[in-house]
Amino acid sequence: MTDSKRRKGLMAASALVGGVLALSACSGSGSQASGADGGGKNSPQAQVDEAAAKKTSEALIKIAPKDGSDNAGINNAAAVTVSKGSLTNVKMTSAEGAAVQGQISADKKSWKPAGQLQRATVYKIAAEAKDSSGRAAHENASFTTVSQANSFIGNFTPEDGSTVGVGMPVSINFDKAITNKADVQKGITVSSSSGQEVVGHWFGNQRLDLRPQDYWTGGSTVTLKLNLDGVEGANGVYGVQQKTVTFKVGRNQVSTVDAETKTMTVTRDGKVVKTIPISAGSPENKTYQGQMVISEKFKETRMDGSTVGFKGTDGKGEYDIKDVPHAMRLSNSGTFIHGNYWGAKSIFGGANTSHGCVGLADAKGADDPSTPGAWFYDNSMVGDVVVVKNTGDKTIQPDNGLNGWNLDWAQWQAGSAV
Repeated sequence: MTDSKRRKGLMAASALVGGVLALSACSGSGSQASGADGGGKNSPQAQVDEAAAKKTSEALIKIAPKDGSDNAGINNAAAVTVSKGSLTNVKMTSAEGAAVQGQISADKKSWKPAGQLQRATVYKIAAEAKDSSGRAAHENASFTTVSQANSFIGNFTPEDGSTVGVGMPVSINFDKAITNKADVQKGITVSSSSGQEVVGHWFGNQRLDLRPQDYWTGGSTVTLKLNLDGVEGANGVYGVQQKTVTFKVGRNQVSTVDAETKTMTVTRDGKVVKTIPISAGSPENKTYQGQMVISEKFKETRMDGSTVGFKGTDGKGEYDIKDVPHAMRLSNSGTFIHGNYWGAKSIFGGANTSHGCVGLADAKGADDPSTPGAWFYDNSMVGDVVVVKNTGDKTIQPDNGLNGWNLDWAQWQAGSAV
């Protein structure tokens, strides 16, 4: 090998070794070299990161429901909260831009809508907050409330603020079949100022009645609370009600109809206040027996036999009276206690002639307050009990009207889902 070739070989080897050393030095953790390529603490990138960290707010905003949620409840689901900071502004609108009123709490830690939301509606929430250093934070979310097809409600009686008789149960009829009965029943509470225990009983999948073991205590106050918002009543079907209902119980009035003696004895707070001659169902059309609750009152109403199965050969009703006075419903199937102006006066207290109702002497037009029919109407209220006996017929079914009192307490409790 010539001297020139030897020198070229040594130069190449020196360059290769130098390259390895340079690579090792760049990757080594103990290197002191920083250079101008951004690797040191004073590099432009480090300065940007440090500035960004200083500007980030510590306030953490949480919006419920989560962004993109559907089937959200319309009462309690929407809310904004913040930690490590204070809310400064929350704006909630529907997809159409309609503003939803709400209020930030006194401690500025939370916000919620002022009222109930609409079903099947898209809502947007934009929230702002500041931390202790005044740095702002922002959060946005959009969600859809539960649709009518995916929600259920319960239509209840009695009405809020009403006064009812001692036999009035709380009766709730749901607009969709309930399969998760226990969850729904747990979301419903009924309490009384009398301290009476109240238990629910299901009639099928769409009706829940609640009552105490004995009639309500006269003069007591009963409170119904529906906490059903977001409760899954069936697969994919959620409750939307959040409501408190209060009603009062009036005096204790129970009237006993004896079809054998053809009289009705009206007892109020344990004392007999009136005895009225009546005419119950004929031997061919006996009146149901049992404890019945007045569920509706009509000063005048039409009664057409064809609507309850009493039809002639021509298909028309065996009777069609367009102005029955002082009618009070005792069953869903058409049993009433009502005034009768078309029958002979002798039948009241003398013969059972009706198609199953209980008749009292009355006047056409329902404008004579001196008649027995008018007196009983004026002295009765929805929820009063009418006990019918000695008719020779079967006991009315407990779900035919508000007549669950015909189940004893053990039977009633057996119908509870909780």
